[in-house]
Amino acid sequence: MRLVAATRTHVGTLAALMAASPLLRRYGVTLRRARASLNDALRNRDTIVVALDGANALGLAWVVATRALDRSAYLRLLLVAEGRQSRGLGALLLADAERRARAAGSRHMVLLVTATNRRARSFYVRQGYRYVGVLPGFARPRIGEALYVKSWPTTRPSRAAL
Repeated sequence: MRLVAATRTHVGTLAALMAASPLLRRYGVTLRRARASLNDALRNRDTIVVALDGANALGLAWVVATRALDRSAYLRLLLVAEGRQSRGLGALLLADAERRARAAGSRHMVLLVTATNRRARSFYVRQGYRYVGVLPGFARPRIGEALYVKSWPTTRPSRAAL
């Protein structure tokens, strides 16, 4: 298994992974919509890290760079294929996405997770994310989203450098 930055050649397999997700289907994700969203993301230079086993996508981490909220990056999606969950792949994808966001100048990572998804919420807390609050109906009517944030220490110049 290897982690790589997604390119247009990965769109088909990533779209299939997204369309197969029971959670994403709840949000109206179809193969066509997933393909269009991924193509838009690549056009906008979002960071998409994909976990590959040969040509098969096992998971992805999708990060939208932003300069808003004190240079926060937004984790739009962290997805691991059914049957591959709870084996450390999500943590690997998230760590790689965070590393890339920090390297690009982000000071924080923010994310939303379905408020009723206790397993995912617990996962993000174990990864160092702090719970901020619930946003009812933010992404979809009648679905609450829990907001989480992780901040990284800023490096300050030493007195000698000043």
